[in-house]
Amino acid sequence: MDVFGFACALLLCTVVAHGKPTLRKERVLHDPELSRQAHEDNKSFQYDHEAFLGKEEAKTFDQLTPEESKDRLSKIVDRIDSDADGYITTAELKAWIKRVQKRYVYENVAKVWTDYDLNKDNKISWDEYKQATYGYYLANPEEFEDATDQFSFKKMLPRDERRFKTADLNGDLAADREEFTAFLHPEEFEHMRDIVVLETLEDIDKNGDGHVDEDEYIADMFAHEDGGPEPDWVRTEREQFSDFRDLNKDGKMDQDEIRHWIMPQDYDHAQAEARHLVYESDQDKDQMLTKEEILENWNMFVGSQATNYGEDLTRNHDEL
Repeated sequence: MDVFGFACALLLCTVVAHGKPTLRKERVLHDPELSRQAHEDNKSFQYDHEAFLGKEEAKTFDQLTPEESKDRLSKIVDRIDSDADGYITTAELKAWIKRVQKRYVYENVAKVWTDYDLNKDNKISWDEYKQATYGYYLANPEEFEDATDQFSFKKMLPRDERRFKTADLNGDLAADREEFTAFLHPEEFEHMRDIVVLETLEDIDKNGDGHVDEDEYIADMFAHEDGGPEPDWVRTEREQFSDFRDLNKDGKMDQDEIRHWIMPQDYDHAQAEARHLVYESDQDKDQMLTKEEILENWNMFVGSQATNYGEDLTRNHDEL
C-alpha cells in the first residue's frame, strides 16, 4: 500500500474505531444487541435468544450442556445480586444488563490503548493521540493535495480535539482509561451527549445554517442517483420528519430536536428485558427472583443479555 493509501486507511480506521457518524445511516442510538420488539408470552426462548443476541451468538448456547449452563448461571447470579441479600430485583438485573452491554466498549478501548499511549504512562495525551492519528498528514501535507482529502483531515482534526477536551474532565489534556473511553465512545456517556448531537448536526447540515431541513435529513440516508421515483420507505421518512422530527413545525430540526431524534427517551431496552426476565421467572410473584427461581428457568436466562453465556466468569471483571 502506498503512503497515500495508508493515510486514507488510517483515517477511515480512526473514524470507524471512534464510532463517529459516517455515511449512514442509523443515527438513533440504541443499546447494543437489544430488540425494540415486544416480548411474547409463550416461553419462546428462541425468540429471546435471537432477538437479544443475534442468531449467530445464540448458537453458542447450544455448545453447553445443561449442567454446565446451570453451574455457570448459578455463579453469575451471585454477581448480579449486588447487595448479597439473596434476591435479584429488577433494578439489579437492569444494572447488570447495562454493564454487560457496555463491556464491548471497554474491550475496544483495551485493544487500541497501546497504539496511542506512546510513552507508556497509562495515559493518552492529546499530543500522543494527534501524533498517532494525524502525525503523517501534519508532517507531509503536500501528499494530500486532493481537495477532498485535505478537507477530510482538516475537518476531523479540530473535531477530534473538541471531543477530546470534552472527554477530558479534569482538563489536563491527558486521558485516563475512562476519559479515553468517553472520547472513543461518546454515545455511552451522558456528559458527551451534546458532542454526539453536535457532530450529527455537522454531518447532515450541508448548507451550514445550523439546522437540518427535510432534504438534508433524507439525503443522509438516501442517495437519489437515477432521478427516478423515491422508494416508499423514503416517502415514509419524509412523513416521519414532518410529523415527529420537526417538533416545532418550522421546517427544520435544531439541536434539541436532533437530540430527541437520535436519543429517544421513550423506551429503556435494559429495563424492558429485566422486567421480562423477572415476570417470566417470578414463581411467587413477589417481584424479585431467588437463585432457585432463576435456575428453574435457566434455559431462558443463560441465553439472555443478563448472562452472556457465562463468559463473564472467564473475563477480567474490573470494568463490571
